Amino acid sequence: MSSFETGRETERGFGLSSRDARVIGGASLLMAINVAVMYALVVTPLATVNEYLFRFPIVGAIAYGVAIMAGQRIAERGVTGGDLGIAFVGMVVLQLAFGIFGAGVLRFAPRAAQPTILGLTAVVVAVLTALITAYVYARSTTFEHWGSYANYAFIGGLVAILVGTFYAPVLLAGFALIFLGFLLRLGWEIWKVRDERTASVALQTIGVYIAVAGVFVHVLQLVMRYLASRQ
Repeated sequence: MSSFETGRETERGFGLSSRDARVIGGASLLMAINVAVMYALVVTPLATVNEYLFRFPIVGAIAYGVAIMAGQRIAERGVTGGDLGIAFVGMVVLQLAFGIFGAGVLRFAPRAAQPTILGLTAVVVAVLTALITAYVYARSTTFEHWGSYANYAFIGGLVAILVGTFYAPVLLAGFALIFLGFLLRLGWEIWKVRDERTASVALQTIGVYIAVAGVFVHVLQLVMRYLASRQ
């Protein structure tokens, strides 16, 4: 497949359809719930899980990666099989995976400042999502290759984190690649919403939510670092 967006033309849309709005609205609702979960988990022992997992960074990266993949598979299996119970279990796994990670990042901020930090992160993520969505909808081309690029970024990120486990300076490259992977996946998921109009709304909602949540936890880390640098 060509690495250029001009490889295959797709039908251009002008604005979001009601179906598109349902997908993005549903993903936004799931993300809002996840933010609440992060805030609630900060005051629980689960907020210290990162401390143990990331003693060896590659262990933490693999653990969360497996949890996210498992949650997605379970949720999608429940949706396609018409079993709401299984779908709910998958969503719980995803909410906890992102929630525990986010809580582990947020726990280093004073409790009074945490709502502000989460709000600022949400604004940044909303802007990034809007920019990516506008770009995808403005281009009458395929973004299918972004899914492959996202996978390459994730693999490269894991390799960098593995090296960084033993040589810390490389960890920054791992962070950047994983972050890039979620941004590319978000664009890919938005493209699927735009062009795959016969696909399941529920499945596309889950896909967009996972991509947004991945972007959110990375932006949260950047916001925390920025605020710490100003103190």
